[in-house]
Amino acid sequence: MKQWAGICVFALVVLALSACGGGSTGGGGNAVAPSITTQPADKTVPAGQTATFTVVAMGTAPLSYQWQKNNANISGAPNSPSYTTPATAIGDSGSIFSVVVSNGVNPPATSNSATLTVNPAPPPPTVSVLTYHNDNGRTGLNPNETILTTSNVNSIKFGKLGTLSVTGLVDAEPLYVPNLTINAATHNVVYVATEHDMLYAFDADAPGAPLWQISVIPGTELPSDDRSCSQVTPEIGITSTPVIDLNAGPNGTIFVVSMSKAGSTYHQRLHAIDLVTHAELNGGPVEISGISVPGTGTGSSGGNQSFNPASYEERAALLLQNGAIYTTWSSHCDAPNYTSWAISFNESNLQRLSVLNLTANGTTQHGLEGGIWMSGDGPAADASNNVYFLVGNGTFDTTLNGGLPNKSDYGNSFMKLSTTGNTLAVADYFAMNNSQGTAETESSADTDLGSGGEMLLPDMLDSQSHTRHLAVGAGKDTNMYIVDRENMGKFATNDSGIYQELVGALPGGVWSAPAYFNNAVYYGSVGSSLRAFSIANARFATSPSSMSSHSFAYPGTTPSVSSNGTSNGIVWTLEAGGTGVLRAYDATNLATELYDSNQAGSRDQFSTNGNCKFVTPMIANGKVYVGTATGVVVFGLF
Repeated sequence: MKQWAGICVFALVVLALSACGGGSTGGGGNAVAPSITTQPADKTVPAGQTATFTVVAMGTAPLSYQWQKNNANISGAPNSPSYTTPATAIGDSGSIFSVVVSNGVNPPATSNSATLTVNPAPPPPTVSVLTYHNDNGRTGLNPNETILTTSNVNSIKFGKLGTLSVTGLVDAEPLYVPNLTINAATHNVVYVATEHDMLYAFDADAPGAPLWQISVIPGTELPSDDRSCSQVTPEIGITSTPVIDLNAGPNGTIFVVSMSKAGSTYHQRLHAIDLVTHAELNGGPVEISGISVPGTGTGSSGGNQSFNPASYEERAALLLQNGAIYTTWSSHCDAPNYTSWAISFNESNLQRLSVLNLTANGTTQHGLEGGIWMSGDGPAADASNNVYFLVGNGTFDTTLNGGLPNKSDYGNSFMKLSTTGNTLAVADYFAMNNSQGTAETESSADTDLGSGGEMLLPDMLDSQSHTRHLAVGAGKDTNMYIVDRENMGKFATNDSGIYQELVGALPGGVWSAPAYFNNAVYYGSVGSSLRAFSIANARFATSPSSMSSHSFAYPGTTPSVSSNGTSNGIVWTLEAGGTGVLRAYDATNLATELYDSNQAGSRDQFSTNGNCKFVTPMIANGKVYVGTATGVVVFGLF
């Protein structure tokens, strides 16, 4: 029986008793007439499930049992102290069940009636989690969670259900697809990618072996070594969260970037894998190599910058928008030489569409040359197919030409790229120039922007009833930057071009991504409380509307949110450490902690993988999934 199936099944123990005394089976002497000591109980089940009624009777053996429904004998019912109905329907609700017990001694005993209540079967889950933080705005919000509520998420009703075991660390966020037919059965499926270059499909509602598992690299290769970088160790395989297109291929497709090596040769590959059969699709995998752009900065040769697969890692989640897969690249612990690459691919054939390097002419500053880090967050996209992300560091040309850097170096900037004609091009940007320094000096001081991720906000009306298209981002300098996506602010004295800036709002700095729910943005900065900033008239409050009592050590925390529309908002966080801690807060007041995985002692505890700047809780269909060093821990209602 599936332990997590979420269906109502009654497990019954039946006790058969015979009469004490002389052992006569006839109609006289010491024969004892039947009597019922335990009556059948009312049952409530969802439509499509069975219900079992049971009695305990005494009397001279052998006892015979005739079960009845609505006072009529049930044809074919077993001569047994228990009766299990066929699969129920809504029309069965209100039926009454009883049993007549006899042994040839008059009179027989008739039980009390028990009533069957049949509730409508819950609809099959429809919520999918196909990309990092739920959507291409990277809001981290699942607004269709009908099972988990602020009243049942507590240590009595909620906790650890089990672990989906894998080989390799799980840094990528698990993804979720309901109602897939795999191996001739329907499953709700969780997809898990690991740093051992493994990809798994698990039944989301049952423990045990995966539905399928594959290595995405040739058998002659190994996952990459850690490149002397402790941030992803001991091996590098799949770090970035994949992305799923349910309409691609015969059964839907999951797109994955893997890193591996053969001898001293390193490989970066893009894969398109069938969700059901795990076959490679679209001519994949394809090598991400042989790429160069004009550039004369550090690491260039002959007037070109080249993409070296050994120097880069795809940490930021993949973005799928308008038929294109977007990848963005960082280095290994700032190891030179590297520059800032954004590369797009056609999802239908995996052919490269466009390449943009945002620091191609930059010079080395303490080895920092324009990484796109974002702590596991992915580039975001709007309805016009513009792409947004944060460049973490590197050269920014403070000499401007028409408001743009004169050498096209955008280190430490909040970027907006257009994709018209499948060509990546800078459409707008914001780079800081405030009392704490410029984009350039922040890079030198290691207080750069891109340690955190960006998020696009839903459209909002300002006080003049103008629609605002906003985005928010933050990094190491403790400030929160809110940009108008139609006019991001560029590089101006005292950041005068930016829409809104909250100085010092995020103590300790940010190595995480924000989340959104019901006109509030949630941030978990380093060494500080989880904070909620309310939004009214398209303006952020300058101080938090609520905060958690708990503070989060490095790297802080990336929250995710579940809700049923605007009700039952729950903010979920993961805390780093040898023993990880999953926490749940009331979204309307972060001072109210609903649950944490230490509350029940060791029952719900688990070990983290040490890379919690990447690991993000995923919530779907009443369960919470958390990546660890050896698998995905599953939490839900008992």
